[in-house]
Amino acid sequence: MSELLTAFVASAVRTATPLGLAALGEVVVERAGIINISLEGVILCGAFGALVGSTHGGLLGGFLGAVVFGVLMTGLFAWFVVRLHADQIITGTALTMLALGLTGTLYRALYGAGGAALSIRTARPVAVPGLFRLPVLGAGVFDQPAVTYVFYVSIIALWWWMYRTVTGLRLRAVGESPAAARAAGIRIARVRILSLLFGGAMGGLAGGTLVLAQAGTFAEGMSAGRGFIAIAIVVLGRWHPIGVALAALVFGAASAVQYLLQAAGLGLPYQLFLALPYVLTLLALAGGAGRTRAPAALARGDDS
Repeated sequence: MSELLTAFVASAVRTATPLGLAALGEVVVERAGIINISLEGVILCGAFGALVGSTHGGLLGGFLGAVVFGVLMTGLFAWFVVRLHADQIITGTALTMLALGLTGTLYRALYGAGGAALSIRTARPVAVPGLFRLPVLGAGVFDQPAVTYVFYVSIIALWWWMYRTVTGLRLRAVGESPAAARAAGIRIARVRILSLLFGGAMGGLAGGTLVLAQAGTFAEGMSAGRGFIAIAIVVLGRWHPIGVALAALVFGAASAVQYLLQAAGLGLPYQLFLALPYVLTLLALAGGAGRTRAPAALARGDDS
């Protein structure tokens, strides 16, 4: 029983890591008053960047490539939305479609028809001395790839920055009242662009995690809706880094339950198990509606 629970915790944390990374980046973006619907495409670009980077530079090159591709994709979104004042939803949707087509085309062009069988080296778990020996939770939480510990550290670092620093206060001011922030001398466009680039780096890292810490390969469309789920996780977490991390872990646990139910051989269509995490997310969103308050300027598309 203890081994089963440990495996469940490990699976939940592993699934939550890319979601949590993307959601932590998105919470910064949304606190600046922008909703990045292209996050799905950012994650996919990060996954492809990880493949390209790891092909030439190993694991480190892979993660660097993931971040660079994620930032480039989000930089394009920032140009249209912040500089050209394009509609955030339409722009994000269009860029997600662009990412789906572009990564698929480049993948086939660079790796050919046999690219689907391509396998790359993945990051190995790194046990934290002492902590990984804790009963039940130890091995599941503290015997993970290094990128998972980046997720852990990012939770606390982001909370501290957002609520304990002047720049974090400026970020929240821009998301609540751009007019008041401008009156206080805050450069709104700069804050939003930097927030988007940070979100792109985290989304790209999430995509890199899928390739370099989990799948060990790239597949067309492998983001599989994770960008949209990460946006939902931000809402579930009430736009707070710690709440977002907990929501990501809940979704990770739901996915882990899915695997356990499939392994139990209940004789039910496997599509029901695949749908479980998404159904739970919808129920959670419905239950939280009316009790959460988004940043006042979120997705308003203006600076007033």
